[in-house]
Amino acid sequence: MILPIIGYGDPVLRKVGEPITKDYPNLTETIADMYETMYNAYGVGLAAPQVALPIRLFVIDTSPFASDEDLSEEEQEQLASFKQTFINAKMLKEDGEEWGFNEGCLSIPEVREDVYRNERITIEFYDENFEKKTEIYDGLIARVIQHEYDHIEGILFTDKISSLKKRLIKKKLSNIMEGKTRPDYKMKFCAKKTSR
Repeated sequence: MILPIIGYGDPVLRKVGEPITKDYPNLTETIADMYETMYNAYGVGLAAPQVALPIRLFVIDTSPFASDEDLSEEEQEQLASFKQTFINAKMLKEDGEEWGFNEGCLSIPEVREDVYRNERITIEFYDENFEKKTEIYDGLIARVIQHEYDHIEGILFTDKISSLKKRLIKKKLSNIMEGKTRPDYKMKFCAKKTSR
């Protein structure tokens, strides 16, 4: 089932997600709905707060990045096959050089900005079968995970840009809060509380 994506300004996007247990109600359906919602919006990641669930859950599928011809064949193959569910994720380490990449967010449509993040991460999480894992990721996969991990910590990518850039996008953010933005996927806006 395709869920409405919560727009910028809604308080749920600022909540630190609560850990869940494997008995969380309808967990399998929730994960399936999140993937379907993400694919419908042409996203590469989606966190539970973006569908109004203040829990520590996010899903990622980096295959849309695999067609980037600027990447090595090895990177393209990694991105093409990376699909992962993260439950109760805990970032253990972020290291390596910081590098910039133009990021966007399904909750903040029509806004893209360069964000600097570390190139490598070590993260502990449970997968969809509630098996505990500790993994090291780098490059674009690490970046997508960091972006989604921020969501379960109540952080948005716009928090990581300069104050000048924040001023420049202020009107766009207001438009999102007021429901004046019209992405081609279902959204729920802060001020209007209606979906399209």
